[in-house]
Amino acid sequence: MTNVDAILASGLTALDAVTDLVELEQVKARFLGKSGELTGLLKQLGTLAPEERKSTGAIINQAKQAFEASHNARRDAINAQKLEQQLAAEALDVTLPGRGTSAGGLHPVTLTLERISALFASMGFAVADGPEIEDDFHNFQALNMPADHPARAMQDTFYVEGGDVLRTHTSPIQVRHMLTHGAPVKIIAPGRVYRVDSDATHSPMFHQMEGLWVEEGVSLADLKGVMTDFLRRFFERDDLQVRFRPSFFPFTEPSAEIDVLGDRGWLEVGGCGMVHPNVLQNVNIDPERYTGFAFGIGLDRFAMLRYGVNDLRLFFENDLNFLKQFN
Repeated sequence: MTNVDAILASGLTALDAVTDLVELEQVKARFLGKSGELTGLLKQLGTLAPEERKSTGAIINQAKQAFEASHNARRDAINAQKLEQQLAAEALDVTLPGRGTSAGGLHPVTLTLERISALFASMGFAVADGPEIEDDFHNFQALNMPADHPARAMQDTFYVEGGDVLRTHTSPIQVRHMLTHGAPVKIIAPGRVYRVDSDATHSPMFHQMEGLWVEEGVSLADLKGVMTDFLRRFFERDDLQVRFRPSFFPFTEPSAEIDVLGDRGWLEVGGCGMVHPNVLQNVNIDPERYTGFAFGIGLDRFAMLRYGVNDLRLFFENDLNFLKQFN
């Protein structure tokens, strides 16, 4: 019991030499652990006489408290030093100029939508909108596609609960607009549409723009003139050759596919036709008084043509390196 002071002195010296927390805990275990030197002295108290045990125990407890106080002080000092080093390493020079931030930009499909909308606005077309979840009447029946019509199989439709569908085209916007406003009507209807299809040139969700002009005396010549003028202005080629190939759509008659002549031959860019009399009757417009035409184009397709993109999926992958090209 006569070496308590020597053990404490040794322990305090060891604490002063510690430089990290791991080593600090090792020193603590050496003196206060289960087999520690001070702990060993406490275990020997039982061998002493009762009157000596009390006084010696007090001396050992004082040494233990002194060691613990020194240990806690050393731990706080190491933590303070560590924090100071961390703050020094993370210090910021507020006098340095700020880092440059790159400006965002509109998506190429949005840019294409705005360009096409502006071109048709210059020809007197207004923009109409409608819901993306449609009922059967607006998406099919009103457009001359009853329940047993074979053209429904061409739509590859996404059905939702209750019998509604994700709209397969933006034609329902035209139906709703005519039911609400009647004739005459001259609108474009851009928006997202959905079909079960996916590859390099198709997506299950894509963007479409349809147009409608219903008025007294509107003819096929008006359709050809509007679409030819639009295409030449969009592609910025006054000599662009445009042709109309006979086709079939249940909501137009006669119907046609629209092609333009490019460097690699004729390229299909849309569909069109004169509004079917049944469609006009379904929206309470007199087909004996009014005639009209409708057309549909793929905004994603036009964006691909304008910017030279050969894979439609690039528009939906959100790769910043790709999108930065259009800022």
